Amino acid sequence: MRIALLGGTGDIGQGLALRWAYDTNHEILIGSRDPEKARTAAEEYETELDSRGADRTIKGFGNEMAADRADVAVLAVPPYHVGDTVDAVADKLDEETVLVSPAVGMKGDDDGLHYHPPSTGSVTELVASRAPDAVPVVGAFHNLSADRLANLDLELEVDTLLVGDDDDAKETVRLLAEGIDGLRVLDAGPLANAAEVESVTPLLINVARYNDEMHDVGVRFT
Repeated sequence: MRIALLGGTGDIGQGLALRWAYDTNHEILIGSRDPEKARTAAEEYETELDSRGADRTIKGFGNEMAADRADVAVLAVPPYHVGDTVDAVADKLDEETVLVSPAVGMKGDDDGLHYHPPSTGSVTELVASRAPDAVPVVGAFHNLSADRLANLDLELEVDTLLVGDDDDAKETVRLLAEGIDGLRVLDAGPLANAAEVESVTPLLINVARYNDEMHDVGVRFT
């Protein structure tokens, strides 16, 4: 499949791009508001993969062009850019494109990070409210450490939770996610459950902050 990582020059975009390019044969596109920045990042990812013996081609485009070419578009942008990014690419999406949201709204203070959802209840639901009606939205990859994803020397051995209202779209994302070695996918129900999934992320970051041996902490359900 052709996967576009919109805002794929950031940490979570880098991690997912490297893992999918290293572990699968899917075509990876990097998107950015600045096409040149996307091309530079794509070249850097190719160099990292080449150093590990993986000869892969990754292409960089503006977000709109990347979305237009994608079977699956991942909104690898900070939560405060999610709505604007969806608006910018909306006319490039259709019912054949699965839109994936991994973003989590958080606020920090001296104690740590705290879940801070938008008025829609969750960032995933915000994406669904801004996306064209026919475009299926799936929430995934919220609770993954971007650093752990990007370090191909580390085994993942973690779970990711999926939420969505379209079963076919969830199945597409499940298959893509399970193509990444060491990543197990669990169904967490419809979009209405996104807040519960997203709220785990600040908890994990706080655990990592207060426990030195858990810098790249993740979740495994047993």
